Amino acid sequence: MKEVTERPIFDLAVVVINFRTPELTINCLNSLSPDIQSLNARVVLVDNNSADGSIDKIEQAIENLAIRDKIFINRSPVNGGFSAGNNIGIKDVEAHYYLLTNSDTLIREGALHTLLDTAKKNPKIGLLAPRLEWPDGSPQESCFKYHSPWSELIHSAKTGIITKCLQKYNVPQPVSEVVRDYDWVSFASVLVRAEVFKNTGLMDEGYFMYYEDVVFCYRAKQAGWLIHYQPAAHVVHLRGGSSPLKAQVKLRKRLPRYYYESRTRFFYQVYGKKGLLLANLMWRAGWLISYARSLLSSNFVQDIPEQQGQDIWINYANPETPYVHPENYGNKA
Repeated sequence: MKEVTERPIFDLAVVVINFRTPELTINCLNSLSPDIQSLNARVVLVDNNSADGSIDKIEQAIENLAIRDKIFINRSPVNGGFSAGNNIGIKDVEAHYYLLTNSDTLIREGALHTLLDTAKKNPKIGLLAPRLEWPDGSPQESCFKYHSPWSELIHSAKTGIITKCLQKYNVPQPVSEVVRDYDWVSFASVLVRAEVFKNTGLMDEGYFMYYEDVVFCYRAKQAGWLIHYQPAAHVVHLRGGSSPLKAQVKLRKRLPRYYYESRTRFFYQVYGKKGLLLANLMWRAGWLISYARSLLSSNFVQDIPEQQGQDIWINYANPETPYVHPENYGNKA
């Protein structure tokens, strides 16, 4: 009889996705070395079909890393997006905890130990987020309230008095200096207890990019898990990864279709069809407010991406239409 070999169970599995960011990915892997060397851990690097030779460059660089024997590479034949890439890595390794971290992050020494120690002390914590910061140590917003129809009004109105009156619905939350619970946290870097995946399932691959972290946290909260933030664990987030969204928002350029498909899917899954409709109408109401302000004041700029009023209706008729994975993400409109 052939002996069945059980898969090893690691204390920690770190999942990193590469999509045409070889230098960032190499630096991210290198930053893991100090903590990973002293842990029963495995690093899974998933290449989301970069098709540009970057994974070969990364593979060569790994040979010079102290943790090279702890890194496993999975070359995905398709670019299924953020959720799909992370799911590949999660399924590759069995562990008690999973750190999902972007290729544009740098893990400060001690951060992994701090996150693991905090999670182990409170079995009710399902997800634990580190403090995301810029290279100079200043903090980034990384903890939030759920998006809602009211937050859509705040977002498009861009008017201080409305934001103040509806503050309890405002999505970004102040950076905390103590451990505390939030609705959802950024998946730029997050520790997830394995039981959460067993309890709620893996990440929803219907989201190509954006809102997948929000809906995953929502499902975890619904299942009774706490989502905590640990400011003592420091992770640098360079925000120089695969997505062009931040730059497009800043330049008020039209955002990619997958962003709006994810937005529609989220509002439908959490609030239903009526909630999705209300979110779009509230966005329009806010737009009218900011438009009126732009007419009345030459100092006010209606800082909204091109064609957003049209694009928020993408997939409205069929909100859960699966995203068609593009062969070349960079060419996706």
